Amino acid sequence: MPTSGSFGTSENRGTGEFNLPALNSPSVPATVDAAGNRPVEKARRSLLPTKMRPAAFTLGGLATVMLIVQIVNSLMHYELNARFGLISRSVAGLDGILFAPLLHGSWGHLLGNLVPFLIFGLLLFVGGIRQFVVVTLFVWLVSGIGVWLAGPSHTVTIGASALVFGWLAFLVGRGVFTRNIGQILIGLVLLVLWGGLFWTGIVTTAVKDFVGVSGVSWQGHLFGAIGGVLAAFLVARADGPRRKKIATGVG
Repeated sequence: MPTSGSFGTSENRGTGEFNLPALNSPSVPATVDAAGNRPVEKARRSLLPTKMRPAAFTLGGLATVMLIVQIVNSLMHYELNARFGLISRSVAGLDGILFAPLLHGSWGHLLGNLVPFLIFGLLLFVGGIRQFVVVTLFVWLVSGIGVWLAGPSHTVTIGASALVFGWLAFLVGRGVFTRNIGQILIGLVLLVLWGGLFWTGIVTTAVKDFVGVSGVSWQGHLFGAIGGVLAAFLVARADGPRRKKIATGVG
């Protein structure tokens, strides 16, 4: 068969205790030692900011899984693609909705997806781990179901590009729904730098597919992008009351 390629916040509070300095000993801040140096523990924590740890662990974990799967898959002459890939309108291929984004047809296919995957994933994590999980699951399911319903029959679809297109569409479109200037600007920058993917990965590829066989799943890209836009709308709607409280100073 042919293949185709948080809304939470945290704060630190002091203990509220005050100590009088000894007569012959200078008083120093709690965050430095007597020599004016930061404690070793504080220095270590600064190497990886708290807000970045979930992003590093999650994205790094997903990327590691993809690499391990690719190693095993290549050693098995890519038999995993036929076993766990998404086969359109086939009951036997339904499990591919879950597994297809982790599978790739070659090392070039994986590396081509991995770079934007890490970039867009990191930007998505700025909204918090809860947002990342919700958006990712939404895009994962919408793109998978869409390809299963609309993809060419008896064709195996694999690759993380549906997630890439979904995350990009979310990051570009969320500012439109939230009316947040910062998010609009980020969306515009991403559109300038990466917007060409929508043209080459969906429109151009679809045209090639209609006149021949492109070998690339433009359906996965399309439904991934649709899932990203829908996720942006739903996240903005769910987050609306919080934004109104912040705007009116209600806490």
